[in-house]
Amino acid sequence: MQIGQQSDDPFPAAIRAQRAVLILDVVESVRLVEQDEAEFVSRWLAFVEHVRSRILPDHGGHFTKGLGDGMLLDFNDVRSAIAAAFAIQQERDRQNQRLPPAQQIMLRMGIEVSDVIIDQADLYGRGVSRAARILTLAGPGEIVISANVRDRLTADLDADIEDLGECYLKHMPQPVRAYRVGPPGPRPVIEAGYSMGDLLPTLAVVPFTTRDPEDEHHVLGEVLAEELIQDLSRSPELHVISRLSTTVFRGREASLTQVSANLNADYVLSGLYRVQNRQVVVEAELADAKSGQVSWASRYKGQLSAIISGKRDLIDEIAANVNAAVMVSELQRAQSQALPTLKSYTLLLAAVALMHRLSPYDFNEARRLLEALIERAPRQAIPRAWLAKWHVLRVQQGWSDDPHQDAQLALRCTKQALDVDPQCSLALAVDGFVHTNLLKKLDTAKERYELALLNNPNDSLAWLLKGTLHAFKDEGQQAVSCTQRARKLSPLDPHRYFYDSLAATAHLTAHQFDRALKLAQRSLKSNCTHTSTLRALAIAQWQLGMHDDARRTVGRLMQLEPHLTIRSWRERSPSTGYRIGEEWASVLQQAGVPQ
Repeated sequence: MQIGQQSDDPFPAAIRAQRAVLILDVVESVRLVEQDEAEFVSRWLAFVEHVRSRILPDHGGHFTKGLGDGMLLDFNDVRSAIAAAFAIQQERDRQNQRLPPAQQIMLRMGIEVSDVIIDQADLYGRGVSRAARILTLAGPGEIVISANVRDRLTADLDADIEDLGECYLKHMPQPVRAYRVGPPGPRPVIEAGYSMGDLLPTLAVVPFTTRDPEDEHHVLGEVLAEELIQDLSRSPELHVISRLSTTVFRGREASLTQVSANLNADYVLSGLYRVQNRQVVVEAELADAKSGQVSWASRYKGQLSAIISGKRDLIDEIAANVNAAVMVSELQRAQSQALPTLKSYTLLLAAVALMHRLSPYDFNEARRLLEALIERAPRQAIPRAWLAKWHVLRVQQGWSDDPHQDAQLALRCTKQALDVDPQCSLALAVDGFVHTNLLKKLDTAKERYELALLNNPNDSLAWLLKGTLHAFKDEGQQAVSCTQRARKLSPLDPHRYFYDSLAATAHLTAHQFDRALKLAQRSLKSNCTHTSTLRALAIAQWQLGMHDDARRTVGRLMQLEPHLTIRSWRERSPSTGYRIGEEWASVLQQAGVPQ
């Protein structure tokens, strides 16, 4: 129908019609331009022309306009838009095969069907803006559609379709139902939605072998592998293959490629051992299954009797180093490769590692990685929970320009995480952290921690944060009990400084100042920029009569947080209003924090 019959109509030549709107853009176009502007622009313009002249005519599509690093296309019907999207995707994949990953152009697409206003140069209306929002749900190489588009498709005949559920989109007050699609075929072409396994690298521990086939202790290799699997399985950063699956490689001369392929492992831990004079020498090696490179290797010595009797010192040391080596490897990968080529677990582990370094640059980089992961996996609770913790740490470090805004953003992250997975213990624990440290709603925080532990009694972070809640409420013994349990459950945590720091606070509340001092010192040895730990250390030192040391600690604290005052600390501390909070405020003031 023609609209705008009057001469003063702003759209004299426009028409209103129902169209399937397809918007696509290049993932990480800024990086590609910075890498080689002329080469990228040349390839992109050639690709745009191919779409315009070769693909769209075959599918009844119209090239509305270029978007710099994207295109706005429209079609008469949904099936034509979907078929064109698959053709564009296939052509892009074909061209990418000739290029190294860092130079590949990765596309993402969003499709909506709606009434739009069409003139000679552009499309306008809700369908265009909704397609642009839906586009943000797509990862590299993915196509995401609305429920309106889904309703016009026949599953398995028109496309392979995966329901993403209700998704949150910027500037849209209510979540929208979205679907990811791929070409139809005899086998599903869409990988299953993101699960916890997608966010954890998979580690296989194969039985260690002896250098001496005649060794009477030949079963020791099985024991070492089993004990390491038990230890490493407790790490929240790893998915560990069961012993029953890895034991099939006992005595086999299997290559790294064979082991990783059969077990679908990202890392393989193997090793040699020998027994001499009742002493065990173990040579352990961690290999990256994809590259074949050794990520870490080390030699250990221990008493055979200790291993057989169940003493875990040697096993704990190896496991802790393996866990840290995986984190370092993934962080190096994230810093050296293009973001679209990185696996989801690389983004997550690198973000968590950078967040806990507590240096301003790394801290902000952690947020960028988490937001990229959330955009890639919108139906996953874990990244949103970590982003909420990022906002809490930002306030605690004194880096926030608007603590109230950070509190609201953190709360929004945990709400969205729990909407996705109401039983996610990490999201529940971090939600409690937000209510404790930013909102000071301690009763709500207690409920969140208890619910987290009901869903996962072994969630070390929930025990740790629950202990801190008790500390703020001047409940020293409960605080110490909870934080000790947390540290026992997570002996391998690569961010152990955080556990030691909060445990130090618990011991301060219990007036166990010697223990608080040691924990704070150990925490600072791992991370010297954590301002909360410096406050705990200063209080412990002052209470032990080490007044000069306490003043020096406050001096270091004020360098990191120059605007800190007793008043600002009271405003943000959950202990304000409790006897212990008044005690800490008094000590900090005496040690040099200005009023």
